[in-house]
Amino acid sequence: MKSLISLWNMLAQEMANRCSTSTTLDINTVRVRCEHEGMSFLTITLPSFAKDFQYCLSQGMVVPEAFLPFRKSGSCLPSFLRGFTEHVFHLDSGILMDDPDIDSIQAIRQLTLIFGKMELLCTPKRERAAMSEFVHCDKVVHRNDMYADSSDMLELSRMAALLFGSIFSRVDSDIYNERIVPKHGPGATAEQLTSNGKYSTTYWTKRLEEVFHCGDFLSPSPRFNSEEWHASVDYLEPGSEMPSRVVSVPKTQKTPRIIAIEPSSMQYMQQGLLESVRRWTDRDCTGQFISSESQIPNQELARRGSKGPLATLDLSEASDRVSLKHVEALLARHPLLKEAVLACRSTHADVPGEGVIPLSKFASMGSALCFPFEAMVFLTIIFLGIERERGYRFTTKSELLDFVGMVRVYGDDIIVPVNYVHTVIETLEHFGAKVNRRKSFWTGRFRESCGKEYYDGHDVTVVKFRSKFPSSRQQVAEVTKLVEFRNHMYLYGCWSTCQWLDEKIRDLLKYFPCIESTSSALGRVSFLGYVSEKEHEHLHKPLVKACVVSSRSPRDNLDGPAVLLKYFLKRGDSPSHDEGNLERAGRPRTAYIKTRWVTPY
Repeated sequence: MKSLISLWNMLAQEMANRCSTSTTLDINTVRVRCEHEGMSFLTITLPSFAKDFQYCLSQGMVVPEAFLPFRKSGSCLPSFLRGFTEHVFHLDSGILMDDPDIDSIQAIRQLTLIFGKMELLCTPKRERAAMSEFVHCDKVVHRNDMYADSSDMLELSRMAALLFGSIFSRVDSDIYNERIVPKHGPGATAEQLTSNGKYSTTYWTKRLEEVFHCGDFLSPSPRFNSEEWHASVDYLEPGSEMPSRVVSVPKTQKTPRIIAIEPSSMQYMQQGLLESVRRWTDRDCTGQFISSESQIPNQELARRGSKGPLATLDLSEASDRVSLKHVEALLARHPLLKEAVLACRSTHADVPGEGVIPLSKFASMGSALCFPFEAMVFLTIIFLGIERERGYRFTTKSELLDFVGMVRVYGDDIIVPVNYVHTVIETLEHFGAKVNRRKSFWTGRFRESCGKEYYDGHDVTVVKFRSKFPSSRQQVAEVTKLVEFRNHMYLYGCWSTCQWLDEKIRDLLKYFPCIESTSSALGRVSFLGYVSEKEHEHLHKPLVKACVVSSRSPRDNLDGPAVLLKYFLKRGDSPSHDEGNLERAGRPRTAYIKTRWVTPY
């Protein structure tokens, strides 16, 4: 923790110099409170300061309930970081200045959010609480479904047909004409199969068989579909299907991220449907509202919204509050697609400490179909809210396209026009969503979406430190993240902090040359460019001596018909880039840092 405090102190001094103020008392406050509160002051308490600060920016004043964990003396502003906050809010009244100092706004956010996303393990108590909340949220979804008005689902179905009718029809056609090509994802499976082991799966579910014949998907060709092969396939009845496996992964020290690992057969077909849905969405004009190809459109709209009439909304527990009923209403007019989507949906989940529970939500994070269908559901609800505010129904798709550039959904990041925001929020909550008002902005000049934050058109996005300081080069992940953080800080313009980080990194890496950001080496990104140390003997390109991360996939032999299946499922016409993919596959379990001559670009 000492290194983290030293990093904060260095950054605070640099920010103070940039904003012509002093952080001597702030540095002392951080030292004292870390001694009493430990790491949680950096990872939990400081980010809470940032949330309050952002809320006050949106409200145009320092509200009384803000900054409660921090002392206030003779002013409504907290004593902590006052050298910066007094350049943003009036010291006596707490009212937002007409022209607040952008550098001070960015400094406050950087100093309070720098450790807010550290990937640290939570305490067992916090992890148990997160699992209990997962189960409780599903019960809330079930209760909402029980009391849902059938007319609401009819409205959802009507608007979905207007938005996605042509997309769903094309996916329907792909299913009917057997053009769905499944795919195994790179992640884990509920059965804990190896990467190549997924291609030797010999079980299927009765629900999948009703839509997707196993002989077309588990076997490489009809030649292998003998009676003996069919006899070896285990067809699981709905009551005996394997549940998804719920696990926690590091997110912040305050709470873990809860995801569900799907059974291989479910994930296999989910990936195939996902590919079809994405292909037709990207080719349809509706894709301008929800395309998942890039976050940049959302970020650009957030920048515009910080100067104009666009609001950014954030949803809590977004995927966990999209119910099965929502998706059924979405697909009500396309029975074949509906049957296919529900066939590859896990109906139960195995939750640690809670047992196997039936799921009322459509899918948890971990399902390949979770992200696209939650975006579709939210977009449909948004237009129902807009419709309610306008006072009459949309009848043609062209009327909806008038909102291109004003409405956009990327997962749980939503952008809508300010003049519709209250009705949209009411409609989202009416359908069971939970809008996080502390992270949603429609007043003031602060906006955030998809990892970018803006104030009055200025980029005030922060750089976050995501892991502990490594003590040796054997801690490969930590060393790599430290180098990435250093390079982000360099691009951010924190030269003094970068010099301090360079000294720390040189204690770990003997060679740390200047490189381009596209290089595979662990090096220093610099606007001054690189200096070639030698030339490649045959290719005549510049080389520098640097450390690189080296890893190798674990041994995972594949033979028999499964080899042919893997070949036929490969995308594209070019040969596989990995000639040893039948002997080794999957994510590397270990990594090493080696020194070699590499190109600096």
